[in-house]
Parts: sequence; structure tokens; C-alpha cells
Amino acid sequence: MNKVEELIQQLCPEGVEYKELGDVVVIVKGKQLNKELLTDIGTYPAYNGGISFSGFTDNYNYDENTIIISQGGASAGFVNFITTKFYANAHCYVVLPNNEVVINRYVYHFLKLNQERLTEKQHGAGIPALKTSEIAKLLIPIPPLPVQQEIVTILDTFTELEAELEAELEARKKQYEYYRNELLTFGDEVEWKTLGEVAVYSTGRISCTSVNKYNYVGVDNLLQDRKGVTESNYVPSVGNLIEFCVDDILIGNIRPYLKKIWLAQHSGGTNGDVLVVRIKENMPLLPRFLYYNLARDSFFDFNMKYAKGAKMPRGDKRAILTFRIPIPPLAEQERIVDILDKFDALVNDISIGLPAEIEARRKQYEYYREKLLSFEKAE
Repeated sequence: MNKVEELIQQLCPEGVEYKELGDVVVIVKGKQLNKELLTDIGTYPAYNGGISFSGFTDNYNYDENTIIISQGGASAGFVNFITTKFYANAHCYVVLPNNEVVINRYVYHFLKLNQERLTEKQHGAGIPALKTSEIAKLLIPIPPLPVQQEIVTILDTFTELEAELEAELEARKKQYEYYRNELLTFGDEVEWKTLGEVAVYSTGRISCTSVNKYNYVGVDNLLQDRKGVTESNYVPSVGNLIEFCVDDILIGNIRPYLKKIWLAQHSGGTNGDVLVVRIKENMPLLPRFLYYNLARDSFFDFNMKYAKGAKMPRGDKRAILTFRIPIPPLAEQERIVDILDKFDALVNDISIGLPAEIEARRKQYEYYREKLLSFEKAE
């Protein structure tokens, strides 16, 4: 920080000039790539309107170390920095800085600072989109290049550390998946039952008048990859809802939500896009043991196999109830759940371990980014 302040005092003691971003960068929209040219494996990632790549292709239209912004879809406005050659699809903006005025990574950090502002500028009633003008009219401070470089060096240190921690967390997640599969793999030494023999899917109803945003869980706020739920932004005001109780298992039952699952920690209501699985009375089965079995990829693969519908496939409830569940003794279930709970906390709980450290580094980065990209405006 001291070196940045010294450079500012030396090179721009009267403040810095602000320009519209469109004056110092060129914003180009990607080129349409037909879906049949996308594969699950390939040489180059293809980016479209999402946060991550949408597939791979054998061609590229932009080189590595390039800034992109999602143009369309729910993630419109998301800023990314691609370190490999890649293909920019039609719902992807590519940002090309004038390197004589602004450093590439300086522009990236500036856009990340303004990412939330860009996402709030989405427009359109159907698929939301972001206009080029909303990006181009952002006011960016233009300090001398040595100041920009020093800022980039500092901020990149934070992002590199976060990337290293993310890589370590990903390795631990794979380790967790391995041990979970090992612990939940049984042969003929235990009894097996179908899901329909040990549980039912809820058809109970409760009145909407007794449901509020704190106990309504729709498929929109049921989080991906076993990450629980968030507070719903939408609560139905009419009609009936499907009841769920503590220890029921809620599963997203319409694509692309088929990998959403939550073990209910409170009671409430949901809708038909969410499957509510409830263990039958007097069944020797722990809710968390059943949850861990249904959170495995093998269950989601089974669900997708029998999903019905061309555009928005739904899980077939009758087929889902034929999924087979191992029933070891309760003491063994408790032992397995205890081990998996500890693993799960280490890789998913943001209050402890690596998730907590990653969150702390992210907040630190955001704090210094705000500080370092704030300049006095030159008269």
C-alpha cells in the first residue's frame, strides 16, 4: 500500500483523470457457435452466457489472458478472466483494452469491482441481457501505468492465494467424495430396500396463509451441490403448498435443478418442482444416512435416466421410489454419518476450515480493491 501511495504522490499528486470505459477498451460480442459443435471434451473451452464454460470445441477465436463478461442469461454481467485460448460465443462480451492507456488486469479488477452494478443493469422480460452501453459508460480512473501495475501486483497476490486455496479445497472435495462412496458401498451383508419401501414423497398440503419467506423453499432457492437453501425472494400468495417437516429431504425435481438437495432443518412449504421425501414411521433409518445416499451422483444419474420431458425434464416420482437403499444396523449408520458430517463441514461449512479461509481472503481482496481503485478526481 505504501508504495502505491508514494507513486500516486509522485506521479499524480493532483488526482487522476476519469474516462468512460468505452474510451479505453473495445467491447466485442462473441460469435455464435452451434450446439452440435460443442463437446464434453475438447481442446478449447467455449464461453457463452454463464459463469463457467458451456462445453469444448476444437477452434478458438480469442487468445489467453482475456477479459470476458456474460452478455445474456441469469448471469449477465458476470466478469471473468480467461487464461487459455477460448471460444467466445454469442452471449459473451470480450473486453480488449488499449494497452497504451490501461493494463489488462487493471481493467479486470475494475470490472470485478463493478460486477454487481452490471448485473443490476440486466434488462428484458424473458432471458435477461446486458447492453454494451452499460459497460462502456462506466467511469474508470486512469492513473499512470506504473501505478496501475503496482495495484495489479497487490490485487493479483490476493486472487492467486484464493485460487490456491480453491484448488486445495477441490482436492479435499474429491477426497470426501471418495470416502463417502467407500463408506456407502455395501454388498449382500446388509439388507437393501427400495426408496418406496422406506419413505414416501409428501402429498400433504398446508395453507399459503401460514407460509412466509422464512419457511418457504422453492426450487429457485434450493442450492446446487448440497449447499442447503437461501431465503426465498418469492413466496406464493395463493393456492396450496406441499408440506415439509424437519428431517424431510427436499430434492429439486425439474432440470436444471436435479442436483439440488437439502435435509430440512425447519418445517415449511414448497411446490411441485421439489420432491419431498419423508421416512416412514418406525423405519430403522437415520434421516442423515438416507440424505447422504440420495446426495450421491449415483442417485442423480438414476433420476436423470428416468426424467421425462424434452425442454425441462422432470424426475419420475414412481421411478425414483425404486432406487435401492442399503439398510445397515443403526449403530453403523450413526458411525458413517458422524464421519461424513465431519468431512462435509470441512469442505462446505464457510465458518470453519478452508471455506472460512477462502471467504476471509475474498473479503480482504474486495476491501483492498475498493481502496486501491479509489482516486481523487483531477480538476
